[in-house]
Amino acid sequence: MTWLPAECPRRPARVAALDYSTAGTQHWLMTSLDLFAEVPRTPEIEAAVLRMAGEDEGARGAVFTRPEIVEAILDLSGYRVDRPLYRMRLLEPSFGGGEFLLTAVDRLLQAFKREEGSLEHAMPALEPAIRGIELHAETFQKVRAELMSKLECRGIPASDANALCDAWLLCDDFLLTPLDAGFDFVVGNPPYVRQEKIPSELLREYRRRFSTLYDRADLYVPFFERSLDLLAAAGTLGFICANRWLKNRYGGPLREKISCGFWLKYFLDTEDVAAFHADVMAYPAITVIQRLSGARPPSLPLSLVHAGALGNRPLADLVTALLSDGHASSAVHRIELTNTGSEPLLLDDFARLALVQRIEKVFPTLEQVGCKVGIGVATGCDDVYIGSFEELPVETERKLPLVMARDLANGVIQWGGKGVVNPFDESGRLVDIDDYPLLRSYMKEHEESIRKRNVARRNPNGWFRTIDRIHPGLRETPKLLVPDIKGESVFVLDDGRFYPHHNLYYVMSETWDLRALQTVLRSSVTLVTVATYCTRMAGGFLRFQAQYLRRIRVPAWQQIPPAMRERLITASVSHSQKEIDEPVFVLYGLSPQEAVNVDAMAKTARVSLRQKG
Repeated sequence: MTWLPAECPRRPARVAALDYSTAGTQHWLMTSLDLFAEVPRTPEIEAAVLRMAGEDEGARGAVFTRPEIVEAILDLSGYRVDRPLYRMRLLEPSFGGGEFLLTAVDRLLQAFKREEGSLEHAMPALEPAIRGIELHAETFQKVRAELMSKLECRGIPASDANALCDAWLLCDDFLLTPLDAGFDFVVGNPPYVRQEKIPSELLREYRRRFSTLYDRADLYVPFFERSLDLLAAAGTLGFICANRWLKNRYGGPLREKISCGFWLKYFLDTEDVAAFHADVMAYPAITVIQRLSGARPPSLPLSLVHAGALGNRPLADLVTALLSDGHASSAVHRIELTNTGSEPLLLDDFARLALVQRIEKVFPTLEQVGCKVGIGVATGCDDVYIGSFEELPVETERKLPLVMARDLANGVIQWGGKGVVNPFDESGRLVDIDDYPLLRSYMKEHEESIRKRNVARRNPNGWFRTIDRIHPGLRETPKLLVPDIKGESVFVLDDGRFYPHHNLYYVMSETWDLRALQTVLRSSVTLVTVATYCTRMAGGFLRFQAQYLRRIRVPAWQQIPPAMRERLITASVSHSQKEIDEPVFVLYGLSPQEAVNVDAMAKTARVSLRQKG
């Protein structure tokens, strides 16, 4: 799989806005037009394409899939040789090294020979069967040559093989190129490209076209959207890609789309399997989704395999079990999914989910009881804005002591002496740079680097601002700090001495005693909650981002008896997880068995404990 963007005109309407509960005339009219009319591409987009063409595999999101994963996805999607595949249509939206494409062609040729015999005159029947797209020209030509050789070796005349390659393969950007809709299968490994890697011209165009490209969504999300739109009635999508869309905030629109007109049929968490020929930071999963051909029933069965099950079982055996409704293996779970809309899909631990949902029914969220969750400052040019507090050559009032994730150790802040340049005054407005000669001189010295940032281009008069506004009073406000990526709940109290860096989130409250809240947030209950909702990084590390912190439930401070308040405050300085958990378990009203379960769940989730074990 590989990716490179290109330009195409605005589509006349968003497919996501249609009613997918019926496969009616309106939908098929829209998808048959595919909403991607041909128009000349602008010079700006062509220039962006050329820039991306020079990127290496990592920058353009190319991660190639292992053969056993390809075979599993084709089997689960129904692209099997016992079916008349030459009467069906398959799309591979970004074929890269050809792993999916070439394997699918093997199956197509076998299916044709089984039913029709010789391949010598098969070209007219095979021509509509495959569509593969790849924009990286060198990769495209390499796979085309392999495909040409494969077809000729199977007995297809050279002229017909060449014609099939021309009909099947397209060197272009899947997200922008016109295509006929109505594919029976869409399979592949969509690209792993973060938004900051996408040229701004292309990102604007993608956002205009795809409603699922929301918040910080990775490029694989609109690949899902368009692939689903191109499916025929009862058509099936099979992807191997990051599982973050299941839970993350940015996955909400995609989850909403799927819940409206599609069936999430199979899900295999491949956390413990080397799914690709290179390491990736996000955990991948095999996801198989089928378009509904009529009104959505109240619930649909999902067959899934949790992480760890693939560690000691052949993938092919689990695929067989899934296709037989899961009865052949205890590793296969079957649940009923209702129309959950945009809510997170929590598929990894049902016992943990049940406990978290019980707590959610009883207690309000952090912000509902008067707490605020936020993130530290992003500058867009840390090399300039961040340095030794004492040595930053700006006026004293134009810099703040900065606390960073690495300063949090052993439950306290061990400040590394860093500071951040603060171009905002006490009211939160950008200062007049001419009023501060040292600041002006320092900014002018680094003006070239600073002006390269998008925030500077959008604000030419305020080119020296940080990306995030530095909020007045945040430094002096007592707050709990937590690193974004961590293997356990690390919440450290800052009594009002530092401004947080953007690799730290913070929680502050005018109602809760922060020492008591620190105990609750360091507890196994909080860890289990975050582990339930967040998408883990490589190595099992958890994300303590704002979207997950806001899901933590706590009682209102005024409802907590004085004796319990004192127990929570006392436990805030403890380094014993047992001493932290004991009052918190009582606070949440956990039964003895629930307390044992939470302790076990938290031990499983903590990276530090698993590494020591």
